[in-house]
Amino acid sequence: MIIATVEINPWEKFFAANPDGVNLSIGDFVIMNTEFGKELGRVVELRESKDEAEASSSIEGLASNSDKKLLEDLNAENNEAMEYCREAVKKHGLDMKLVDCHYSFDGQRLSFAFIADGRVDFRELVKELGRYFQKSIRLHQMGVRDEAKIKGDIGCCGLNQCCRGHLKKLGNVTSEFADDQQVVHRGSERLSGICGRLKCCLAYEEEHYQELIKKLPPVGTRVKTKHGRGEVIGWHVLKCSVDVRIDPEKADDKPIVVEIPIGKKEE
Repeated sequence: MIIATVEINPWEKFFAANPDGVNLSIGDFVIMNTEFGKELGRVVELRESKDEAEASSSIEGLASNSDKKLLEDLNAENNEAMEYCREAVKKHGLDMKLVDCHYSFDGQRLSFAFIADGRVDFRELVKELGRYFQKSIRLHQMGVRDEAKIKGDIGCCGLNQCCRGHLKKLGNVTSEFADDQQVVHRGSERLSGICGRLKCCLAYEEEHYQELIKKLPPVGTRVKTKHGRGEVIGWHVLKCSVDVRIDPEKADDKPIVVEIPIGKKEE
């Protein structure tokens, strides 16, 4: 069966939906039933699946222009909703930063996205918001990378941010990637995106670097070269070569370091 991956807004999870016979293309706007109610979303992926249970939502049909206008009118009140919620957050003394809000297509639910360093007890806040807006209230905690996805624009490279374009999911990016790619010396500022976290693009070539690293002898390995025996003390991953500290011939000689290519005959 075909599964449609649908995006409601940039910070919600993607919904896996059953098209139910509706002919879809990527980029189409659809009306669908979700666990939270009726929503209008955009199809970002179509794929084959053998697991019918994977589809947690069902698509009613394509969204019309009037459907889109209805949702726009609902979300035209976002600024007012955000302002009231910010005041309520201050009133309850909660350490959280509001980022965005979203009205559901059926108008029954209002969701707020926020950032916080840890867990936040917002039960009393939800009660107050529910009384004021007369809607079901949902608070969604996001990370700083998600905030950049919503509010960002141009990345450090001068191109559109990857998270606002082709990246459908924000994968894990660790400091080990920078170690493998030998770019740690550039400093955290050059390795970080506008979100303050390591750039997502560090993950793009990590698999290739891992394959190259497998060809290199571990640091500390004893090797034999045309210059004599020595110990591997460093790598040049992209050049597929290693630095070897050659053992001195005499006790009072200083050790020399030579670069040895791997997988090629030494000249």
